[in-house]
Amino acid sequence: MKFDVQVLDKKWQQYWKDQKTYATPEDTAKPKFYVLDMFPYPSGSGLHVGHPLGYIGSDIVARFKRQRGFNVLHPMGFDSFGLPAEQYAIDTGVHPAESTATNTARYREQMETLGLSFDWDRSVNTSDPNYFKWTQWIIGQVFEHWYDRDAQRARPITELIAHLEQHGTDGINAAETEEKIVTAREFQAMTEKERSDLLMNYRLAFRSVSYVNWCEALGTVLANDEVKDGRSERGNHPVEQRPMLQWSLRITAYAERLLAGLADVDYSEGLKAQQVNWIGKSIGALVHFDIEGHDEQLDIFTTRADTIFGATFMVIAPELDLVDQLTTPEQRKEIDDYLAYVGRRSELDRVSENKVTGAFTGAYAINPLNNARLPIYIAEYVLKDYGTGAIMAVPSDDERDKRFAEKYGIEIIDVVDKSDYPGATLKDKLGKLINSDFLNGMEVPEAIEAATRRIESLDRGKEQVNYRIRDLVFSRQRYWGEPWPIVYDENDVPRLVPVEALPVTLPEMEDFRAVSGVSPLERAKEWVNTPLGRRETDTMPATAGSNWYYLRYMDPHNSDAFVSPEAVNYWQDVDLYVGGAEHAVSHILYSRLIHKFLYDLGKVPTSEPYKKLLNQGMIGGPISYIHLGVLLTEDGQRHPIWVSSDVAEGTPLSVDGVGSGHLVLDGSAGTRLTPLRFVTETSVNNESSMRLYRSSVEEAQRMEHQDAAYFRTILQQAGAFAWKTDREGRQYLELSVEQGKMSKRKYNAVNPDDICARYGADCFRMYEMFLGPIDQAKPWSVSGIDGVYRFLRRFWNLYVGEGDQLTMSDGAPTKQEMKVLHTLIKKVTEDIDKLSFNTCVSAFMVATNELTKLNCNKRAVLEPAVRLIAPFAPHLSEELYRALGGEGSVHHADWPDVEEKYLVEDSFTYPIAFNGKTRLTLDIPADATKQDVEDAARADTQVQGYLEGKTVRKVIVVPKRMVNFVVG
Repeated sequence: MKFDVQVLDKKWQQYWKDQKTYATPEDTAKPKFYVLDMFPYPSGSGLHVGHPLGYIGSDIVARFKRQRGFNVLHPMGFDSFGLPAEQYAIDTGVHPAESTATNTARYREQMETLGLSFDWDRSVNTSDPNYFKWTQWIIGQVFEHWYDRDAQRARPITELIAHLEQHGTDGINAAETEEKIVTAREFQAMTEKERSDLLMNYRLAFRSVSYVNWCEALGTVLANDEVKDGRSERGNHPVEQRPMLQWSLRITAYAERLLAGLADVDYSEGLKAQQVNWIGKSIGALVHFDIEGHDEQLDIFTTRADTIFGATFMVIAPELDLVDQLTTPEQRKEIDDYLAYVGRRSELDRVSENKVTGAFTGAYAINPLNNARLPIYIAEYVLKDYGTGAIMAVPSDDERDKRFAEKYGIEIIDVVDKSDYPGATLKDKLGKLINSDFLNGMEVPEAIEAATRRIESLDRGKEQVNYRIRDLVFSRQRYWGEPWPIVYDENDVPRLVPVEALPVTLPEMEDFRAVSGVSPLERAKEWVNTPLGRRETDTMPATAGSNWYYLRYMDPHNSDAFVSPEAVNYWQDVDLYVGGAEHAVSHILYSRLIHKFLYDLGKVPTSEPYKKLLNQGMIGGPISYIHLGVLLTEDGQRHPIWVSSDVAEGTPLSVDGVGSGHLVLDGSAGTRLTPLRFVTETSVNNESSMRLYRSSVEEAQRMEHQDAAYFRTILQQAGAFAWKTDREGRQYLELSVEQGKMSKRKYNAVNPDDICARYGADCFRMYEMFLGPIDQAKPWSVSGIDGVYRFLRRFWNLYVGEGDQLTMSDGAPTKQEMKVLHTLIKKVTEDIDKLSFNTCVSAFMVATNELTKLNCNKRAVLEPAVRLIAPFAPHLSEELYRALGGEGSVHHADWPDVEEKYLVEDSFTYPIAFNGKTRLTLDIPADATKQDVEDAARADTQVQGYLEGKTVRKVIVVPKRMVNFVVG
């Protein structure tokens, strides 16, 4: 038995594949445990060492639960629709289906190399027609339902139609785009198109004009989390706000239930806070302001009705249709110029920047409580889809309103006196009302209530709950995504494609580019025009397939339903979900929405999809830089050279082939990214150091790898190197380094395949866990991996001795050996349940060292230890388990039980003190009474020596703590 990690890895990975060791049994008699990872988007760059952190953690839990007798579902699949593959196709000409298939195979190979216990027979792929058939079916069901606010659930649209035919909108309390009043007779008289348009006001999947983030370069709409500083996260292209006819999901209908459901799940407080903030619940008043000279009124929502007497102007969103009606001829040019400016601004920029901009419409609103004339402005910080798209501005009580008023010379009226509350800010609802008519003297909470009641009594508004969350834009003008299962008849009435006609697959196309907001599918004329009608040419966003994939794993090969009732009623929900915190909204929140909708339909038995969510921390990678300087030679010539990061300006240098002079660092100097594959991590004075050795530069000249190609272009920027020499005589340059997110663009991604090839998968797995708590960010460094490798070798040596022979004794273990074993069992069992994997690895190291010191080779101790380490080191444990005579796989063997009797101490070591100073220790039986402890101490000859000639005034005994003799 040789400790050859590469051989062990290949041997047992093949065995698991052949034997289907990790296939999920159809055994509903067992308790279930569902462990799920957020499935990856298979990009061409493959996995780096940051990706497997969560996979390894979830794999440890899955293996642990199998050994504990659970029926474990631990699947993996691929989120393969979306923008990256399409953009890659546009850039390279490789069809998305081809590139995703290649990348998927690569990812699976890497995951198998890590020894992850996924049930690959249940794998799903969101771009597989057999999968997205059911994505289309689910979204079709969303289209065919509306939300009944009284019943707090989705109901079929047919029930709404029946109500409208008999009663009109009377008695309907629905989630709607805008309030509509229609009689039964009016509804009955409507054309089919008119009915369709009315129903679109209520459908949970609906089509409307929305202002969206449009990226011309990418030819698509982008979600808010895909835009940063007005530019696309992918490609860094400009993004603008543009009105477009889009499909959306009415997530606002579920806002309250999405908030309430957070109390029932075990998520981090940070993630819960993100969702709470995104939903943004607030309680306030909807107030109606008349507009001077117009029949329309301005509706605003405010949480501070008490400050209505301090309102000195109104602000409305530039996108509102009302802007055109309110703009006077004198203000037309100013408004038009401002609208052009806003159109170039991303939504995120508009609400996050501190600068104040706006334009006056020329119109005035009338305050319903004091009839004051309030000028109406448009300003970018008010958004059309937030609230009503209009605000009453109270500059004395809002910082942004105040800066706006100061810039445009608008009156500021103080209405809240905070003098009784030192330190209170504008955001604090504290103080007494002033300059506010009947509210004067009231504290803020009382005044809010009184103002709301007065507004209601005047029929100028009502109390209302509002949410910041907006309906989810759910269509994209792209090719590589799920087609919407919608066709339009000759009257442009949308109809659902029947289930027997699903899936709606993509047509074969060579040119995927979207032009000026028109989907590329528009060009597939034969595909667009069908006997059923004209197809919808928008596709769904990348989140569509990931919103429900956890359900498909339960029953992945079902051709009759997205999941069978039997399967979903057994598996229920996900017990542990592991993934990145960056998906708190764009995936987790939207997935919770779809799950709650399916719950309303009776398709799932739980109201939440994920019981517990673990967000793994990011593993950062070192980003290294080579330094470019100038050698100013004695003849006045300037020569660009590469230098060590620790060489100061003015340092004398002599460079072979160039000459002698001194270093100059000016405008032409700087740093350049150095691909990590050419960098050597060393330790200098016990501190990590990054170096570029001359041998690596020479290697880069020969390699065909893209990192090498990039690096060669960098190295061409200087003609020479100011090499330093280490103690071994090797030439190098010291590099500067910083920690950052691993990224292909930063050339700092470390391939786990390289680590596994050198140290083995078990070492890589345990090292990643050993780096620190799994939920915390940590830097990648290989400086400690040799220690983990040595530990595994020591563990192996407990079983295998000289000549690579198994050395095992059937003799009875000592009490001390059993104590080490059961201390380990208790610690690892408890810490896996707490997801504290790093402390488990530490416990294995401690136990291995102790057993080595005890020269333990007892089967009764070492065989359970193999089963215990199996979730962490699956290959090594499989080999040892089989050598010890185990049958089948160690990963199906029982988990060792802790026997507390071995953890009970027979004796306790008492510090013996005299007048508070400890002089010696004594081992006394652990169950001794206080009197027994005192008697044992007095009887000890050493103690008697300290007491000789002294008077014992008092003996203080603290059981299992200490003994103190007070002497005189």
